[in-house]
Amino acid sequence: MTAIDQMNWLSEQLDECGYVVLPDSVDRDLLGRLNGRIDELFAAEGEAAGSEFKQEPGSRRLANLVNKGDVFARVVTNARVLPFVAHVLGDYKLSSLNVRSVDPCSDVRQPLHADMGAIPDEQGFWVCNVVWMLQDITLKNGPLRVIPGTHLRKQLPQDVLTDPLADHPDQVMVTGRAGTIVVMNAHLWHGGLENQSPSPRTALHAFYCRRDKPQQQYQKVLVAEEVQSRLTPELRNLLALDDPKNDRISRCVKTTSGFMK
Repeated sequence: MTAIDQMNWLSEQLDECGYVVLPDSVDRDLLGRLNGRIDELFAAEGEAAGSEFKQEPGSRRLANLVNKGDVFARVVTNARVLPFVAHVLGDYKLSSLNVRSVDPCSDVRQPLHADMGAIPDEQGFWVCNVVWMLQDITLKNGPLRVIPGTHLRKQLPQDVLTDPLADHPDQVMVTGRAGTIVVMNAHLWHGGLENQSPSPRTALHAFYCRRDKPQQQYQKVLVAEEVQSRLTPELRNLLALDDPKNDRISRCVKTTSGFMK
């Protein structure tokens, strides 16, 4: 299968199922650097970790990662990923870059949700989430639960399901080795499950939105001017730092999540 044939095949999966799994997509050096930097940030931020966005019971979070290390630029500009993001969204920008680390021996699961509570509009899809598995994700340590095809329903699970926390007859558990990337049309109903292992389970979430929609986290305010001054034109465009329209639509938007208040 040629590279073009493979891209077309994976894009068809993304269209039909709402997600695609890309094994062995992160080299060991980058994986080590990301895990090392994330450990440093959790240690430095302590109980305040994730407070720029939202903190979640049963998990530790980090937010605003473009501001917290040059290594994260390699995540948001990853050439393996961005063609799939463009396939879902068309013209896109970064909406947020966060880490979620599920506590060990936790009985907390996320309800099924669509990111930002987003429903496709007349122009189509407008949210896309890319999950980087920084450690092996197994059935035991908190896999991603997805309901294939629900990105096409134009409904939110909380409006349809009696209990979005309950098992769903069509659910699929997404697992993989460290270095696997999952590209997900974020209108897809999904949620993280309990971590029944004795160790934390950590993944990085690069969240993109269509260019005409507000960012989940307004990058121009969150990213320090000193950091902004070092960014390449590609990164400045991806973060919409010089986009007056983004300033208008993102400046006053309250930070939203698919399920956290």
